[in-house]
Parts: sequence; C-alpha cells; structure tokens
Amino acid sequence: METIGNPWLWAGFGGLVVIALLVDLVLMRHGGAHKVTFKEAAWWSLGWVALAMIFNGALWWYVGQTAGAAEANRVGLEFLTGYLVEKALAVDNIFVFLMLFTYFAVPEEQRQRVLVIGILGAIVLRAILIFVGAALLAKFHWLLYLFGAFLLLTGIKMWFAAGKEPDLDKNPVLRWITGHLPLINRYYGAALWLGRGKRRRYTPLFVVLVMIAVTDVIFAVDSIPAIFAITSDPFIVLTSNVFAVLGLRAMFFLLAGMADRFHLLPYGLAVVLAFIGSKMLLVDVYKIPVLWSLGTVAMILAVTVALSLARPQKADTAA
Repeated sequence: METIGNPWLWAGFGGLVVIALLVDLVLMRHGGAHKVTFKEAAWWSLGWVALAMIFNGALWWYVGQTAGAAEANRVGLEFLTGYLVEKALAVDNIFVFLMLFTYFAVPEEQRQRVLVIGILGAIVLRAILIFVGAALLAKFHWLLYLFGAFLLLTGIKMWFAAGKEPDLDKNPVLRWITGHLPLINRYYGAALWLGRGKRRRYTPLFVVLVMIAVTDVIFAVDSIPAIFAITSDPFIVLTSNVFAVLGLRAMFFLLAGMADRFHLLPYGLAVVLAFIGSKMLLVDVYKIPVLWSLGTVAMILAVTVALSLARPQKADTAA
C-alpha cells in the first residue's frame, strides 16, 4: 500500500486524536449529564472543524517540506475532499440517531453518553475497514468497480427512500432483541442493565446502543468505499474519516432541532454517492481531478441546502 504515512505521522495523528477525545470527554463530564444547548454545540462544531483544518494545514506543510509543493497540494485537496464527503454522509447518521432517540424517548441528559460510545465504536470500526479495504484494493484493482457499482446503487436507493420514515418496528435487529432479551420498559439513569446472570434485564439505553452500533456498521460500509474514490492512501482515508466522525456528537446537537429544515439533504447525499460511484466506475477511462470532485460535491450540497431553506417542508395538517 502506497502511503505518505510514516511512523511519525501515524504517531502524531494518534496522539492528537487521543488528546482531543480526552479533552472532549473531560469537559463533557465536567458539566455533568445535561442537555446540550445550541450555543454549546455550535462552538464544539466549529472547534472540531478548525482542528481538522489545522491538521490538514500541518500535513500540507510537512508534505511540502519533504516531497514538494505539487505533492502537498494533492494531499491537501484529497484530505479536504474526503473530509467534506465523510462530513456530509455523517449528516445522514445524525438523522438516523435522531430518529432512534425519538423512537426510544432517550432522556436528553443520556444522549451524550450514547453518542460518545457510538463515535468511539465508529472510529475503531472504520479503522479496521479502511486497512482491510486498502489492502484488498492494492491486490485486487477490480474491486474499485465493485465499490463503484455499490455506491451508484446505494445512491439510487437513497434517492427513492428519501422523505420516507423507516419503520423501526420491522427492523430485524430490533425484532431479534425484543424477542430474545429480557427488557425493562423504563430508563434507570445511565444503567444498561439491572441484575446479574439469569436475572439480568436490559434497559432501553442498552437497546439504543446496539442500534447505534448497527447503524455505525451500515454507514461505514457506505462511506468507506466513497472515500476510496478520492484517494487510495490509507493515511488520508483514515485521518479524513476520523476527523469527520469526531465532530459527530456536537453536530448532532447542532442539527437536532433543524433536521426538518434540511429535508432535501438526503437527495443531495444520494446524488453525491451516485457521482462518486460513477467516478470509481470510470477510473480507468477518465480520472476526474480531485479539485473537480471537491467542487462538485460542495456544489451539490450547497444547492441542496439552499433549496431546503428556500422551500420549507410542508407540515402535515390534520383533515
């Protein structure tokens, strides 16, 4: 696998992520279990975006010093494009998280804990999938076509599913849990279960965590191939992915109250996936420049957001 990552870059990235997570967790616990305000979420969101841009700037400078300006510009654009794509796809995660929290009536003060655990799980899962994917692509080039077809079909499926609320009652994972595990119908603070051994009974918070984990798997399978259309360098793939996921908790609380305002965004994400899938299918015919990919993705998302704000979703009215 060809990569710009060396032991020093990997160690620096790992240390930065660990420090950022510790700061986030410490400050979150310092305030205790509480409802996150819009202002607090906005500042945290800006902080995570700023951290990602600072990392990209430092990476650009380092590559420029060691490999030249052209290589530095390529790496910087690939990171930025990958980050934008993953950040956009993360919004879909947020809509699903919001649906799960509403369906299970998760208390506001417990949502932070669920999101933190979900984010940590997502980072570990994506790291595994990225290294496996990079190793497979390095050995089997034809997998690019498989990934491309998968993303194209996923985009088409997402387009037709946009605007439709998933029926959680028919979810096979949830049906298995409710049919095989002894459950409690109320929350007990942050407890995931009560009792021991055969007397153990699981709280709704445990069920939510399982559903979040399943969601992480589904979205990782969708998003990992998408960034391999931008770059095959596992260092850029992983770093852009992780920085996009790190800000997921703050972005959730930022967008939770505005989900209805961006009702057309799923259509935009569907077009993005279809575009990236087509890009992968054409990789040996015509390689679309990274700058064009960045501009196309940014334009699709900007137009979708603008149309969502210009044409608000009509509220359902009773007859």
